[in-house]
Amino acid sequence: MKTSVAATLIVLVVLLIIGSMSLFVVDQRQKAIVFRLGEVVSIKSEPGLYWKLPVVEDVRYFDVRIHTVDADEPERFLTSEKKNVLVDSFVKWRISDVKQYYVSVGGDERRARDRLTKTVNDSLRAEFGKRTVHQVISGERDEIIELMRSKVDEDATKIGVKVLDVRLKRVDLTKEISDAVYRRMEAERKRVANELRSTGFADAEKIRADADRDREIIVAKAYGNAQKVKGDGDAQAAALYANSFKRDPEFYAYYRSLEAYRESFRNKSDLLILEPGSDFFKYMKTPRPGK
Repeated sequence: MKTSVAATLIVLVVLLIIGSMSLFVVDQRQKAIVFRLGEVVSIKSEPGLYWKLPVVEDVRYFDVRIHTVDADEPERFLTSEKKNVLVDSFVKWRISDVKQYYVSVGGDERRARDRLTKTVNDSLRAEFGKRTVHQVISGERDEIIELMRSKVDEDATKIGVKVLDVRLKRVDLTKEISDAVYRRMEAERKRVANELRSTGFADAEKIRADADRDREIIVAKAYGNAQKVKGDGDAQAAALYANSFKRDPEFYAYYRSLEAYRESFRNKSDLLILEPGSDFFKYMKTPRPGK
């Protein structure tokens, strides 16, 4: 009785071991290849529970999620101007054909990454070699990315990989070129500044000259008008004086004598030596001669 129970337990254990070796699970993040004595017999692309022959058949799993190839250090490339630029890029990819992936790179992710990195670098070297520094930095960057993505995807298809995206994270000039560019930019800015200063100085001189000329013209016109007004006033005053004095010449002579007295004896220290019978004193002797 005990022998039959033990035998039954042994059979059950063997069946469980054989069952565990016959079952395998593929989840949604994976695809699996079933090998029979090293030969591919089937590919499991859908998640679920599957059977295989124990011992004879083996299963290998492959991660079909999106992978990233990101260089540790920026790569150096030459432009058409023979100037070095530093490029930092990355590639997003995933396995599209598991069997081709296994046949091409042995299912080794490192080998696939190396293959993609080499393809990206070759594509970048070819595209950068056709363009100038300005074009690769800003002018045609999107075009370069699109061309590179197409080339890399075409090559990646040969190893069962689908390239989803290729991007240039950074395109920088080397220190030597950066210094040269900055010096050229500084010289250009100084040239423009000097040109603007010269133009401004010339404009200022022209404005100043025009203002001086306008001032001289305005002053000359004002002086001419003032002289004309003054002349008209003097003429009117002279006419008034003439009309007034014409009515009484004797009074005019008397008035003129008073003016002469006032001017001659303005200060107490003034001294005038004349003969007593001089005409200068005739109005002092007789204020109104002939009257």
